Amino acid sequence: MTTALEPALSVRQVLTLERVLAGEPEVVAGASQLDQPVRWVHVAEAADVGVMLSGGEMVLTTGVLLAGDDSLQAEYIRSLHRAEAAAVVLGLGRAFPAPPDVMRRAAERCGLPMVVLHRPFPFAELTEEVQSRLVRRKFAAVSLSEAVRTALTALITVGAPLQHLLDEIAHHSACPVVVTNLAHRVLATAGERPAVDDVLRDWERISRQAGGSEGDGWIRAELGGRGERWGGIVLCGYRGDTATGRLLADRAAEALVLHRMLGGGSAHTWEEQSAQSLLTDLISGVVPARQLLPRARAAGLPVNRRTFVPLVVRDGDPGQLDRMLRLLGLPGLVAELTEGVTAVLLSLARDQDAEALAAHFAARLRTESGAARTVAAADGRIAWDDVPAGLREARHVADAVADSATALDLPAVVRLRDVHLRGLIRLLRDDPHVQSFAERELNGLLCGADEDLLSVLRTYLATGRNKSRTAQLHHVSRPALYRRLEAIQARLGVDLDDFEQAASVHIALLAHDAQQR
Repeated sequence: MTTALEPALSVRQVLTLERVLAGEPEVVAGASQLDQPVRWVHVAEAADVGVMLSGGEMVLTTGVLLAGDDSLQAEYIRSLHRAEAAAVVLGLGRAFPAPPDVMRRAAERCGLPMVVLHRPFPFAELTEEVQSRLVRRKFAAVSLSEAVRTALTALITVGAPLQHLLDEIAHHSACPVVVTNLAHRVLATAGERPAVDDVLRDWERISRQAGGSEGDGWIRAELGGRGERWGGIVLCGYRGDTATGRLLADRAAEALVLHRMLGGGSAHTWEEQSAQSLLTDLISGVVPARQLLPRARAAGLPVNRRTFVPLVVRDGDPGQLDRMLRLLGLPGLVAELTEGVTAVLLSLARDQDAEALAAHFAARLRTESGAARTVAAADGRIAWDDVPAGLREARHVADAVADSATALDLPAVVRLRDVHLRGLIRLLRDDPHVQSFAERELNGLLCGADEDLLSVLRTYLATGRNKSRTAQLHHVSRPALYRRLEAIQARLGVDLDDFEQAASVHIALLAHDAQQR
């Protein structure tokens, strides 16, 4: 990890100090370099002062040893430039009543800011003022660094997730914070949402162009360990001085590396957590899809003129599914929504056959897993705003398949049309009218909380009212089954031999089961 430079004032900031203004300063050369940082202030009359500098100093002089020697004056400026001095301040007076042209021209050629003071000015006052400010700034920067380190270490100690660390970093830096992999894909962000969205909206371009310029407030620090780089953290538009920003970024990078090495309080990698956060937000509908588009683009998902195919796989390994996408050359995101339920969002070119590619993906999954695993799918969505509904539909289909007694007879890719009534009920399960209907139809059994009778009814209806099959599945004799069916009919007040009444009870039971899940 690199060590940050000490926080500094710029030459421009020094010239605005009240004590300096009293000397009527005038910039006579190097005006374009006034944002150079001033690391220290040095009062020196020696002609060879350059050998005593280490860079970043503002040198104050009256030029008493330079007067009358043009070559010495020019060499004096060149030596300051070679020593990387921040600026030279010349007090006009007995030695130089006016700005010396030789020094001014040499400073302009070197790009060294040269300032003359038109009124007598005690250099000690300027030195005292600047040094005290630099010391205060250095102390403030060190205090901030320690505060950040302490806060992040505490979060790591309690196993906080990555997002909590980034929120803390964003709080201290007061700007958007972005974590990327080596391909510049965004893994996580923090900060005020409008500001973060502005950064992500054109991330691919600005991360590679403006992002390389710390003068624009973009402060980077590498993430890696054991001789290997694997990402970076970027403070985007940091408004403080660059040195303090680098200090913050370094402290943040140290914490993130430690967080990752210790497992980060999660069994998922940062890449998996990023995809999980995005797909979870999409499927929940809490955040409008349009607001999530910059995140999807920054995460590397192609979003322009694409067909989005939402898939959901039960009992699938997210890592295996992600590897399959890469092997098949299919752009997409993979994330475990809940335990045992994994979403896959494919992003295909408009001229690609979405159904054929989904079928190919499902067939490859069956081959690799060695099981008759099904992939629940929604039809492809052309508009990004329709993706959340597609993900929810695929999730409903997957749930319906999980409840279906005929799941093994379903195709490799299952859609809403394949799960028929069960799928419809899944989609409508949150409707108050459906909930009221289920409660009313099954009230006689639900009030008694007789799970055994509910189980018998469920099997009887699922087998198409086949009494022999129902008795066999429940390991009871047919007379015993008849008695239970009679009890069910008596409690519900229905005749299960009547098709319409049986259908009504079946729909109510499907709705009840869907709501319970």
